[in-house]
Amino acid sequence: MTVLAALAAWGAAGWVSWWWLSAAVPLALLGSLGVWDLSQRRHTVLRNYPIIGHARYLLERVRPELQQYFVERNYDGRPFDRDTRSIVYERAKGTAAEEPFGTERDVYETGYESLVPSMAPCPVPQTTPRVRIGGPDCTRPYDMALLNVSAMSFGSLSANAVLALNGGAAAGGFAHDTGEGGLSEYHLRPGGDLVWEIGTGYFGCRTDDGGFKPEEFADKAAHDQVKCVSLKLSQGAKPGIGGVLPGAKVNAEIARARGVPQGETVISPPYHREFSTPRELVRFLVQMRELSGGKPTGFKLCPGSRRQFLAVCKAMLEEGTAPDFIIVDGAEGGTGAAPLEYADQLGTPLTDGLLDVHNALVGTGLRDRIRIGASGKIATGADLVKRLLQGADYGNAARAMMFAVGCIQAQRCHTNTCPAGVTTQDPRRARALHVGDKTLRVQRFQHATVASAQQIMASMGVADPADLRPHMLRRRTDPFTVRSYEEMYEWLAPGQLLAEAPQSWAADWRAADPDRFTV
Repeated sequence: MTVLAALAAWGAAGWVSWWWLSAAVPLALLGSLGVWDLSQRRHTVLRNYPIIGHARYLLERVRPELQQYFVERNYDGRPFDRDTRSIVYERAKGTAAEEPFGTERDVYETGYESLVPSMAPCPVPQTTPRVRIGGPDCTRPYDMALLNVSAMSFGSLSANAVLALNGGAAAGGFAHDTGEGGLSEYHLRPGGDLVWEIGTGYFGCRTDDGGFKPEEFADKAAHDQVKCVSLKLSQGAKPGIGGVLPGAKVNAEIARARGVPQGETVISPPYHREFSTPRELVRFLVQMRELSGGKPTGFKLCPGSRRQFLAVCKAMLEEGTAPDFIIVDGAEGGTGAAPLEYADQLGTPLTDGLLDVHNALVGTGLRDRIRIGASGKIATGADLVKRLLQGADYGNAARAMMFAVGCIQAQRCHTNTCPAGVTTQDPRRARALHVGDKTLRVQRFQHATVASAQQIMASMGVADPADLRPHMLRRRTDPFTVRSYEEMYEWLAPGQLLAEAPQSWAADWRAADPDRFTV
């Protein structure tokens, strides 16, 4: 009994010792953390509230997830609300994208827009409309789909995301804009139609000192998959700003696609080195078309100064040539990471920019030879119909296509930690994106969205997108007034600027100089 009692006492003492040890270690760690919090100088909250102050940073870290999953309503999330994200996911998966019990939106709210249904709807066309891209100077025109993949570069997107997007384009018969990051093997491998975009860095056709290299451009533009070539002047997310790609991110694949040295920091200036006036821009576009073998050639911009765009129109008239297409990128565009001030304050929203570009081309008599693409938050059939009605010939979608390949709007695109494997170069994260499955989702989303647009147009009594008119879209401008786009905006007549510019356009038209980008 004495031995047993001694063993019991020893065991109890040991247990107590281990308990104190297991408690002491965490307490010591917390104590050390508290000492560090008090002594560090970066965070005043931690100096005043050691240990518990870390809860503030933890909550800040998970705030976007808490907001998205527990706070936001179906219709007020940003940049895309849950209703919009859900309809993209459902169409990409091939499931029914329908909602019961009516709209959750306040239809009497100022700014609410509605399309006008017809008392005599027409049958939905059995064929999907295409848009012929190619003016009189183009020898190899291309028939563009109503909805296409907007510009997103390899490097910004993972290899698997690019493969899925181009695979979907190949399966669905629509175009895929490469973005300005070069023509990579992942754009070419699936076989989808491409719009090759070059920007201020001239990636993929670049000299050693960062200039334009005509021979390399001609060689790559000759590829059969490249159906159009596009010159990026600016983009909606960050108009008028360049970019820096740190050397640590320039791996072998990105270096090969962009034509830059591996491991070296690459700078994209905010301006083009090859031209500095509207006339030089038009001549450079002519050079691009010739080097591409006569393929459709155009440019992309986020509109800003109306008189500068009019200066480009004057240069087109005086040079006797014009681009085959212009892509209008709205300031609400956002696949490119940008300083908050640029995302929030610079550039013209798509509606206003699209109307300016469309009217300028109509007023100068150039609209018949130039097609207009619209990009900026096009995610549903209704979005597409609105842009066609406002003056576009076709639409491009970037973030909606990202949703189709699995994006969850985590808004970590610039951190290389995308949880869905879409905007990352981390192989472990990117491998989670299954190319075969997401290829089908991209194809299904595009097909269903265009079908929805055709169904909406048929409900409006329109069989051909060319028959859409501004009076078919209405907006509530105050609690008691609803006006159509025909009433709210000025619509120029063909050649009106050449005959006599209306008062609202006269000052800009007079100031527009084809040999200078007048501020």
